[in-house]
Amino acid sequence: MLRIVCVLLVILALPAVAGEAFEKDVIETSAGDLEVTFLGHASLIFVFDGKTIHIDPFGRVADYSKLPKADIIFSTHHHFDHLDPDACEKIRTKETIIVYTEECSKTVEGGIVMKNGDVREVEGIKVEAVPAYNLVHKRDNGQLFHPKGVGNGYVLGFGDTRIYIAGDTENTPEMKALKDIDYAFLPMNLPYTMTPEMVADAAVAFKPTVLYPYHYGETDTDRLVELLEGNEEIEVRIRKM
Repeated sequence: MLRIVCVLLVILALPAVAGEAFEKDVIETSAGDLEVTFLGHASLIFVFDGKTIHIDPFGRVADYSKLPKADIIFSTHHHFDHLDPDACEKIRTKETIIVYTEECSKTVEGGIVMKNGDVREVEGIKVEAVPAYNLVHKRDNGQLFHPKGVGNGYVLGFGDTRIYIAGDTENTPEMKALKDIDYAFLPMNLPYTMTPEMVADAAVAFKPTVLYPYHYGETDTDRLVELLEGNEEIEVRIRKM
């Protein structure tokens, strides 16, 4: 089925965050607008159907004490820049639902653990946990930065719109086998995740309608744009991350 995706880009400062300006996209879905705020690194805020959803909270990118409280927090894995306990504490309430991995549960208690391949519904949002791991990039001791089976990416369903947040991963077979992804957030933070060539390879395989490179550090995003230049199936959007 052909998916029609409409996006309005606006630039604004979150009202609660004095002195900090963040880019924001508004995505139209069949169930209403989804607002995406790009905080930086791998940290995002989604607002949908009156709910505020924080992705991979990390206190170095924003003052979380001034950000909206979370209805849901998604953490892709336990590394401090994706699960910052102090940042979580500042946005968590008694009603906040946290979705994360088994390793994350050792750092922050009281969440819902999802393993690779799990599918469930959280507050009306369909959530699919996709394996997130390295194939090539390793530490000096030979261990992969992100071993298989530890981290998650998440495919989130907002109405008929499917958004893939990859977490820290490379261009794995599971990623390349994804179907019907409207928006994809793919990491390009070297040496821990993907090169621009890996991101392009994955994107060509599963064909997201819109590709956001994120968590890219000092990696040259222009290189990714060059690699996908002329590909009419994928729109690359660069946001300050």
